[in-house]
Amino acid sequence: MKKFLVIGNPIDHSLSPKLHNYWIKKNKINAIYEKQKLENSDLEKLLFQVKEKKIYGINVTVPFKNSIIPFLDDLTSEAKTTKSVNTIYLENNRVIGHNTDIGGFETSIYKSNINLENKKILILGAGGVVPSIIYALTKMKVSEITLSNRTKEKAENLKKYFKDIKIIKWGDIVDFDMIINATTLGLKEKDKINLNFPPSCKNKLFYDVIYNPKETSFLKTGKNMGNKIINGKLMFIYQAFLAFDIWHKLKPHVNEEVLKLLD
Repeated sequence: MKKFLVIGNPIDHSLSPKLHNYWIKKNKINAIYEKQKLENSDLEKLLFQVKEKKIYGINVTVPFKNSIIPFLDDLTSEAKTTKSVNTIYLENNRVIGHNTDIGGFETSIYKSNINLENKKILILGAGGVVPSIIYALTKMKVSEITLSNRTKEKAENLKKYFKDIKIIKWGDIVDFDMIINATTLGLKEKDKINLNFPPSCKNKLFYDVIYNPKETSFLKTGKNMGNKIINGKLMFIYQAFLAFDIWHKLKPHVNEEVLKLLD
């Protein structure tokens, strides 16, 4: 039986095993997908298990999307550009790091019937998934990307790779068509993003990368002010879809059953 993993810290919230094991069973694949909480010191040893074919594929979540890179043999062009890896596989005896977050985010926007061309985007956060979102937004021809992070230096660091983004102080709000919460604030129910949105903040799009819980306080705030809200469920499903295809050479079905599975 082939073993697959999602690694992170924290990891309890991850629904990746639920989704992947559902697809594995549906497609009668002899495999199992589990989750594992790790420390940075565990990463190198884990990748040896991929090389030895004890583990056949790994998904990577917070906080290892960048810190795992030095232990990989090669990166795909998407992973190189974003300095972010969320999917690992073995090819010609080399451990490859890839990024399916880009395609996951892009597909979630497309499937939600949203056109972001010439739109202004405000991103909260500068962590592992943010380079993938910036990369996807640039492909979608948005007019402006502004970044706000609690640690300003971390946001400034992203400017080295994405020169056109603007950086503002945490707590400041600029005019936007879409605001994206890419922080981990919201994973716990008591988490609050204390931002003062102006009363005129209506008919915008509030997007939260978090999918569990399905309605964070950030999304509740947006909804209560009269805005459209989207959580990270579709992004999560489609980044998993792309990883599943890489590992099993098979495109799994995304249907109502899959959507309900993650509610």
